[in-house]
Amino acid sequence: MDTKNLESLLASIQSHDLSVDEGLKKLKHFFYQDIGHTKIDNHRQVRTGYPEVIYCSGKTPRQVQDIFRAMLEGDKNVIATRAGRETYEAVRELIPEVEYHETARIITLMRNEIPTVQTRVSVVTAGTSDMPVAEEAAVTAGFFGNPVRRFYDVGVAGIHRLQKNIADIADARVVVVIAGMEGALPSVVGGMVDVPVIAVPTSIGYGANFQGLSALLGMLTSCASGVSVVNIDNGFGAGYMASMINQLK
Repeated sequence: MDTKNLESLLASIQSHDLSVDEGLKKLKHFFYQDIGHTKIDNHRQVRTGYPEVIYCSGKTPRQVQDIFRAMLEGDKNVIATRAGRETYEAVRELIPEVEYHETARIITLMRNEIPTVQTRVSVVTAGTSDMPVAEEAAVTAGFFGNPVRRFYDVGVAGIHRLQKNIADIADARVVVVIAGMEGALPSVVGGMVDVPVIAVPTSIGYGANFQGLSALLGMLTSCASGVSVVNIDNGFGAGYMASMINQLK
């Protein structure tokens, strides 16, 4: 239940179109719903403006299916991250209309139209190998009503590719920059745009990359102002934060 539905429910009780007992039944699972293995936070959208997101890694396909079933009772839009194909197939058995974004490893279910804002988010990668993390960010931002433009494989090893696209990249309210190896691209972009840059280190790279640690440290020590950093391979966190920034009034 979101704020709009809660207001409608309270108005129905006030106008006597709905009895207090009927209202209490509808509010039974307002704060959270306990389905045994999971307690679903139904109140999160009222508190934060964004619904609970299902993180599938570590959950069985059946557990994810159970969570989708419970969330359907509230007629919600649902997004599930880090979902493998086996998990998607299990959810699709229950809800045929779910969509699977394979590169991003995200399952989405759209039951209600989300208003689209006018300003947009740019998602930029250093290399093609960074696309899974970039798609996680792009699909997440798009799910929450943000227009997204993708600029892939424009890293510092061929800086002319970035220079050719920088005007279009900068034509956004926030830029998400994904890079592995030494993680230099966010610093370069941060020095060329006048909007916030969210840097995402990836685990792409050879031995001394330390599975993304070298990129993370490089981004954290960026000399460019306006660059903030999320965790290694955390495309979802970047897309979520980009949405919050892009929708600030």
